[in-house]
Amino acid sequence: MSEAPAFGARSLAALAAFVVLCFAVAAVGGAVTATSVGTWYAGLAKPSFNPPEWVFGPVWTVLYLMIAVAGCRLWRRRGESDARLALGAWGLQLALNLGWSLVFFGARIIGLALAEIVLLLATIVFTATLFWRIDPLAGALLVPYALWVGFATVLNAALWWLN
Repeated sequence: MSEAPAFGARSLAALAAFVVLCFAVAAVGGAVTATSVGTWYAGLAKPSFNPPEWVFGPVWTVLYLMIAVAGCRLWRRRGESDARLALGAWGLQLALNLGWSLVFFGARIIGLALAEIVLLLATIVFTATLFWRIDPLAGALLVPYALWVGFATVLNAALWWLN
C-alpha cells in the first residue's frame, strides 16, 4: 500500500464531484421518497424500533458525505491494481442505494425492496473490504454506512412481515 498522493486543486475538484454525485443520488432518492412517506408509508404498520422520520435526513447527510470522501480517497489511488474494481463497486453500491428508494418508496414493493437492500448491504461490505485493502481510512468511512443499511435491512424485513 503506497501513500496517498498530495491533495491539490485537482483532488479538491474530484472531492467536489464525488460530493455532488452522492447528493444527486440523495436528491433523486429523496424526491421519490417524498411521494410516499406522508401517505403510503405513514399508513404502514411499523415495528417498535422504527426511528422517527426526523432521524433519517441528518443520518443520510453524514453518510453521503462519508461515502463521497471514501470514493474520492480511492479515486486518488486509481492507478493501484485493485482501485478500479473498488471504484466500480463504489458506483454499484451507489446505484443500488438509489434503486432501493425507487423500489420501496417509488414502486411500493416491500418484498422486492428487501431483496434489493440485502444485495445493497452485501455490495457495501464488498466495497468497504476492497477499499480497506487499498486505503484503510476509506474502508473505515464505509463502516457506519454498512451498519445503517444493516439496520435498514432489518427494518425493511419487519415492514414486509407486518404488512
